Amino acid sequence: MTTAEMVRLVRVRSDLLPMLRSPLMGELLAWIYLHPEMSYSAGELARQFKVSERSVGKEADRLSEAGLVREERRGNLRLLKADLHSPFARPLTELLAFNYGPAAVLAELIPALPGVDAAYLYGPWAARYLGAAGPPPRDVEVLVVGAPDHRELADAAGLAERRLGREVNVHCVSVAAWRARGGDPFPTANYAVLDGAANRRRSR
Repeated sequence: MTTAEMVRLVRVRSDLLPMLRSPLMGELLAWIYLHPEMSYSAGELARQFKVSERSVGKEADRLSEAGLVREERRGNLRLLKADLHSPFARPLTELLAFNYGPAAVLAELIPALPGVDAAYLYGPWAARYLGAAGPPPRDVEVLVVGAPDHRELADAAGLAERRLGREVNVHCVSVAAWRARGGDPFPTANYAVLDGAANRRRSR
């Protein structure tokens, strides 16, 4: 699978929140709310999503008017930041994480690779996906079972990192080694199955 094909797959996820007026609005909200510690200029967001600053500015105006983002001024620079004091902040973050976060992005990238038998999101991000309270973790842990091409796997992880703005750590084990473990492979952990269609959840 080429990088261009991966990008197209990820972009499909942008249409999963039909209550938003445009895919760009969903991507902006997700980027801002899943990085609540950061402030972003329109230029930075335009470069991230490969759109014009004018397009970002229009969406930012709407989000600001709706009380979903805060604006900060540093000279002539307009910075946007998640408004965590909004009553919508927590449910919106959860909804965005489900549709645009690691589970959504990785489910489109990893299982589609040749040689991948199964893939799991585990650790802190899986716990957030399953509803545990807390801020978005700084990195993402993925377990891949199978024998994919290591370069293709690294490319997919790199694309996910660029889309998510988070480090993606992939651990790969063979099918034989996985089956040799016996019993439940996740006896104490939260995890989500990345199957490219619906992300099945499991908690302990």
